Amino acid sequence: MDLVAPVVVEPLKRRRCSECRRGPLERMILEFNAPVCLDCADLGHLVFLPRGDTALTRRAREGSTLWAVVVRHNRRRTRYERQGLLVEEAALAAAERTCLADAEARARRRARDAARRAVLDTEVTAALRAEILRLFPSCPVDRAGEIAAHASAKGSGRVGRTAAGRSLDHGAVTAAVQAGVRHVDTPYDTLLMQGVPRHQARTRVAPAIEAVLRAWSGGGGDARG
Repeated sequence: MDLVAPVVVEPLKRRRCSECRRGPLERMILEFNAPVCLDCADLGHLVFLPRGDTALTRRAREGSTLWAVVVRHNRRRTRYERQGLLVEEAALAAAERTCLADAEARARRRARDAARRAVLDTEVTAALRAEILRLFPSCPVDRAGEIAAHASAKGSGRVGRTAAGRSLDHGAVTAAVQAGVRHVDTPYDTLLMQGVPRHQARTRVAPAIEAVLRAWSGGGGDARG
């Protein structure tokens, strides 16, 4: 049977319990849209475990007969975001002991995973650089490397991290090169600082970008650095 954990809210405004009238409440649940403190909700014996340690969170949750999810509303993103869990104190203590016992093994596993991801990231960047030089054979080698590294930076959300970029789609690779040229070889950034709207600035520098791309597409090796 699927478990449905209680949801505990960290209120942004000062709230009082609708039953015992205590407040302001640090955390509460909502029953029929009315705030109820954790003691009145029979959750007061639980302790707070902040999010961040995946192994500790998983083990404490699995060892706790009763647990609850703690959330807080993010006004900027207009959504509730998880802050951590409320778990039984004994379950948290047991989880902490277990995590301490195998901390070294988990650290070694994280190191191996990080090394594998680093190799993959390097391969992605190298493949993108090679494709840039294939499409734009007169592009300086160092510029191709800089564009590839920037476009494929982990966690950037840029072209090199998309499915199209990883598959070396012609349009995606060209877009990465255009972006690199736009910021380095045109006054685009200066125009933005002068208050020119982004779309107008892009229109102004488009001819300069096309000129560089035509030159890089022309072949010949003497332009490489």
